[in-house]
Amino acid sequence: MTAEIGHYALILSLAAALLGGVLPLAGSFLGLSGWMRTGRAAAASLALTGTIAIAALAYAFVTSDFSVINVARNSNAALPWFYKFAAVWGSHEGSVLFWVVTLCWWTFAVSLSAKNLPERVLARILGTLNLISFGLFLFILLTSNPFLRLFPPPADGSDLNPLLQDPGMIFHPPMLYLGYVGFAVPFAFAVAALMGGKLDAAWARWMRPWTAASWVLLTLGISLGSYWSYYELGWGGWWAWDPVENSSLMPWLTGTALMHSIAVTQKRGVFKIWTVFLAILTFSLSLLGMFLVRSGVLTSVHAFASDPKRGAFILVFLSIVIGVSFLLFAWKGTSVKTRGTFTWCSRESALFANNLILVAGMGTVLLGTLYPLFLDALGGGKISVGAPYFNTVFGMTMIPMALLLAPGAVSAWREDGAAALARRMVPGAVIGLALVAWVWVMMGEMTFVALVGAFLTGWIAGGVFEDLVRFGRTRLRQGLNPILQPAQRWATHLAHFGVALLIFGAALVSSFEIERNVTMYPGDVVTIRDATFRYNSWAEYRGPNYTGAKGSITILNRSGEEVAELNPEKRNYDAVEQMTMTEAAITHRWNEDVYVSMGTPTPDGNGWVIRAYVKPFVMLIWIGTLFMALGGVFALFDRPHRENNRREVRHA
Repeated sequence: MTAEIGHYALILSLAAALLGGVLPLAGSFLGLSGWMRTGRAAAASLALTGTIAIAALAYAFVTSDFSVINVARNSNAALPWFYKFAAVWGSHEGSVLFWVVTLCWWTFAVSLSAKNLPERVLARILGTLNLISFGLFLFILLTSNPFLRLFPPPADGSDLNPLLQDPGMIFHPPMLYLGYVGFAVPFAFAVAALMGGKLDAAWARWMRPWTAASWVLLTLGISLGSYWSYYELGWGGWWAWDPVENSSLMPWLTGTALMHSIAVTQKRGVFKIWTVFLAILTFSLSLLGMFLVRSGVLTSVHAFASDPKRGAFILVFLSIVIGVSFLLFAWKGTSVKTRGTFTWCSRESALFANNLILVAGMGTVLLGTLYPLFLDALGGGKISVGAPYFNTVFGMTMIPMALLLAPGAVSAWREDGAAALARRMVPGAVIGLALVAWVWVMMGEMTFVALVGAFLTGWIAGGVFEDLVRFGRTRLRQGLNPILQPAQRWATHLAHFGVALLIFGAALVSSFEIERNVTMYPGDVVTIRDATFRYNSWAEYRGPNYTGAKGSITILNRSGEEVAELNPEKRNYDAVEQMTMTEAAITHRWNEDVYVSMGTPTPDGNGWVIRAYVKPFVMLIWIGTLFMALGGVFALFDRPHRENNRREVRHA
């Protein structure tokens, strides 16, 4: 009866979400305290019933209950248990359930941690979140029920897509969904603020940790997905501008702008309406991503198969949420007053310009993603917008953003002197030029992308270094430890340093990576830059639900010494239908990755077509994202902000 328990939990969740959405909102306008308190009760109920539902589905997968259609279509008896568990979110039905259950967890967390908020404000926040949950539970029950039965059940089931049979499947989607869905919380804060007509520093401080937590999780989720693509697909790409990849990038860009905007609202009391707009826009883009992935309008390796009913329902739901929130913004937004002032040479100006650029960058990605859909709908035929458009248009948009990062971090609030700011930027310019020269000497050549990337890396890193040293000296004169700077300062500089590393890695790998496709027999060697590949042999073996061919390739340095042995694989998943997958082998050096994958065997069976790559500094892409996420974590633990929150609640 596990599936039936899960189904009943969904029905109870639907009812709880409806009551928890309507009653608190109505009570907040009518002044009925009893109605407003139902928001907390509904949040606790949804966390419980939602968890029961997802646990029931997980149990069905792990125990291979093939009488459940979702399990029969997306799992197999021979699948390792951890992939059976990951298959819970590997289908359309399971992923939507995980999406809404994640929202229930976020809502419950808000109800617990924000209990000291004014009752009316909390009721509006929880009511908004619960109504979103209601729409999603209704969608699941009407179009995407994961607990439908199948009789008679198949003996072994189908199989999880071999592309998804990887450890990345266990961690990447949950992290991504937690980030995606988490932006519903700042969205609800923004809607509640518009309803009440009160947007102040206290509101920004309460909103900020939820935004930071969501941003950190989405950053890590995107990074994990990028690294998964890098090692799994066999061609070494780390970002393909796939429409579904773009769907996660767009809310990340506006979420980054939102992080900066909240900081300014909190510190200076300006950008209030901009902060509200970004909060609504970011969650709207998260819902748009849900529509693109599950509506069937896209063809993507990441997209879920779906029918027109599902797409139509999501589109209506998307239109209601986005339409109502932006109508409320248009109605109430003009009443928001900003009292703070600032000059063109100030931190506020730099952050505002950066936010505009981030939103413009999001617009270029949105245009490239949706334009083929609009053209096809208008009868213009099917086209695809590929990497050249995104690399050129989006890349050029981000250059001024990167240039503004350093002055935005080191300039003074409200007003600064242009000459003083220019002096602070000298270390960044010097480090940038020195890094350009170092790359030129090391690589023996230079491209425009590498030149710009190296300079921007030094420019940003120099700004970080200059501000840390300058502020550290101030603390030292005060008799304080210069290392123990405020958490928010470390948050800013760690995140910016991470951006610098990402830029450097992306620029150099795109400029200087080398690829060779060669047919190799035992004993053959091929040299790429400073790495020599020697093919030794290959052997067959049997995995839990596949057969594999494993190669043996030795990596030699310039002196002919063996430095690593790589074992790329070719796997054939034959549980239900034949599907071949490539498993690359990688060795990481301080300045490059040596990357090998197997293509096709030779007709005589003794050799293989080997794809060999040398990728300079590619790991800095993911190291950079870790620094960025660490910066977001520091923002969560900024003690002065937490103390201000408690002080402001006592006077609310």
